[in-house]
Amino acid sequence: MAGVTDELDSRETTPLVDEAVKKAAVCWVSVGGGPAYALWCLPLDGALLVVTGPGEQSAPGLADATEARVTLRGDHGGRIVTWPARVTRLRPGTEEWTTAAPLVAAKRLNAPGPSADLVERWAADSCALNRLAPAGAPAAGADLPAESLAEEPRPAPVVRATRKPFRLHKVRRR
Repeated sequence: MAGVTDELDSRETTPLVDEAVKKAAVCWVSVGGGPAYALWCLPLDGALLVVTGPGEQSAPGLADATEARVTLRGDHGGRIVTWPARVTRLRPGTEEWTTAAPLVAAKRLNAPGPSADLVERWAADSCALNRLAPAGAPAAGADLPAESLAEEPRPAPVVRATRKPFRLHKVRRR
């Protein structure tokens, strides 16, 4: 973990980012100016750990990215800080992977099977375990956009047409 410790000493952060990262369970991550994806995460050593890939959450481009933008929200649901992140992919077999992957697997909700099996599947299925570390000046308070930034829903295979409600009998009007 010497490489990780050196990286922690050289990272750029603020007390707001540190505190928001400690409390994060979900983060919104945008890669290359694309749309932000809500991802569950695990805070560890001042950074966020995120798993993506087959059978896990989807974040197009994150597995191969070196930079991303992370947005964290507060307890009230409002955005409190957005910061540039340095993305580091942890590789199976490395000391960082051996330390972090079991911690992330233990926090994975609705995991199929024991966490040790989950870690093995992540390594075998080419899932990406990424570390998102603060790497620049954050936007907070007045620096955040005043508009809502709401977007149209993205197309997804799980969306289906809404059917009309079932009627048991016909109501007559007089």
